[in-house]
Amino acid sequence: MQTGLYVAVSSQIALEKRMNTLADNVANSTTVGFRSTEVKFNQLLGDTRPTKVSFVSEGQEFLNTNNGGLDRTGNQLDFAIKGDAWFQIDTPSGAALTRDGRFTLTETGDLVTLRGYPVLDAGGAPIRLNSQAGEIKVGADGAIQQNGTQVAALGLYEANFANGFFRHDNSAVIPNSAAEPVVDRFDVGVLQGYVEESNVNPVQEMSQLIMVSRAFENITSLMRDSEGSLDEAIKTLGGSK
Repeated sequence: MQTGLYVAVSSQIALEKRMNTLADNVANSTTVGFRSTEVKFNQLLGDTRPTKVSFVSEGQEFLNTNNGGLDRTGNQLDFAIKGDAWFQIDTPSGAALTRDGRFTLTETGDLVTLRGYPVLDAGGAPIRLNSQAGEIKVGADGAIQQNGTQVAALGLYEANFANGFFRHDNSAVIPNSAAEPVVDRFDVGVLQGYVEESNVNPVQEMSQLIMVSRAFENITSLMRDSEGSLDEAIKTLGGSK
């Protein structure tokens, strides 16, 4: 049994997955609020008696929770989150989480993302303001004031991504487990007039992408050599009497 071939194939599957995540990270290195995808790999032991052989798992994706840098814009409808939390928006695919706090007001006063998705409060309801009521001020707790009166509040949410997630419009994510409003946490807050940059380090990601690509090519070469050796062995043994 060519166990080496199966080990090599498992490695290629894992490396291909990592290459895809690295390429996606690099492509979104300038996407506002983007959090990079990392992959965790585990060792799998195959029952190949009398010797146990180690294989590589396909890998489990997870989000890098490091915050990106802050860029000051001065725009009253630009927001960044301090700490590990998310804004929640209503999309055609359902409620999604985002760190992209570039919001705007519609003519009717609805607070929406640049793509027109409603921004939700802590209760999961769309936020509506008075577009004619003057300056909008938002406190660190997300409370929105107009003319000195609180009229709404930005919802801040936390989620467990251990059960998986999928991306929506690049920077937004939809966790497989329902997100919950942030309560009684002093390490989380809102900054008005700022946006969060991507947390991707493009130089580091490109270096990793090159290393992974080379590893993939090396394994391909080894598999080719192994097949060639096997073919030669079959020819030699087949021709002997």
